[in-house]
Amino acid sequence: MARPVTIFTGQWADLTFEEMCRKAGEWGYDGLEIACWGDHMDVKRAAEDPDYVAERKAILAKHNLKCWALGAHLAGQCVGDLYDARLDNFAPPAVKGKPEAIREWAIQEMKHTARAAKNMGCRVVTGFTGSPIWKFFYSFPQTSEEMIDDAFREIVRLWTPILDEFDHCGVRFALEVHPTEIAYDFYTTQRLFEAFEHRPTMGLNFDPSHLLWQGVTPHLFLREFADRVYHVHMKDAAVKLDGRSGILGSHLPFGDSRRGWNFRSLGHGDVNFEEIIRALNDMNYDGPLSVEWEDSGMDREFGARQALEFVRKVDFKPSALAFDQAMKK
Repeated sequence: MARPVTIFTGQWADLTFEEMCRKAGEWGYDGLEIACWGDHMDVKRAAEDPDYVAERKAILAKHNLKCWALGAHLAGQCVGDLYDARLDNFAPPAVKGKPEAIREWAIQEMKHTARAAKNMGCRVVTGFTGSPIWKFFYSFPQTSEEMIDDAFREIVRLWTPILDEFDHCGVRFALEVHPTEIAYDFYTTQRLFEAFEHRPTMGLNFDPSHLLWQGVTPHLFLREFADRVYHVHMKDAAVKLDGRSGILGSHLPFGDSRRGWNFRSLGHGDVNFEEIIRALNDMNYDGPLSVEWEDSGMDREFGARQALEFVRKVDFKPSALAFDQAMKK
């Protein structure tokens, strides 16, 4: 089981698609998880224009790369979030500052993404759902159970037409469990699947880094939701609580050494990747291991190369026989 190693291009969207492919190919990656922003993927064009799809595929092939998944985190966030000015960063100029217009754009964008993935030959779209209640995560002012129930119902209402299009295209949506999403830890993930009545279209993009700093053991989460893991991010984080810092970040920017935790390049944090690989082996997961590179304290090109080496080293096949099978006369 030689799982392909890809790199998510979301943190590299300042580069052209051609340049990103050139770099990833030179570093030795097997493919890309293509972000649906910047120059990397125009989902409306990919949904409607065969020539555009052929061009994207040709650029990938030129650099000996493949694509197993598209990443639609920004539009997905705009579907389910309560509006504030930060969402304007993710929206096109025509709808900035217009909450309902942003949501309408985002819903259509996600439908385009399903068609784009189908045309690109991808069976998975990774991303976010947004959340109408993230700001309620600490229940003061008091948050009623009815408010929480209403929010999960609202996510189901907003996302059901999108998932219908995903079904039509034969593509699955892999939610990245993450702070600011309706599902951000173990129990909220469980609740989300129950709200969707365990609809198979809705699955997970497993990312251990966002679980670790919350105190959730990543490989136990992975085993609990094994049948719903449609894609895997390889991403590390370091928790450094020193008696002053806390896990909520203190409104300090990522990379600030005063924070209680920070994302780290693979192998430089606290995630136990061996347990994750063992769990993936038990699940027979043979999809890509996608590096999501984020480390404010390291040069990103150095980090991307080193992260690839780390994944190649940490990944291993399960045993094909019992270790004591040969201990017979």
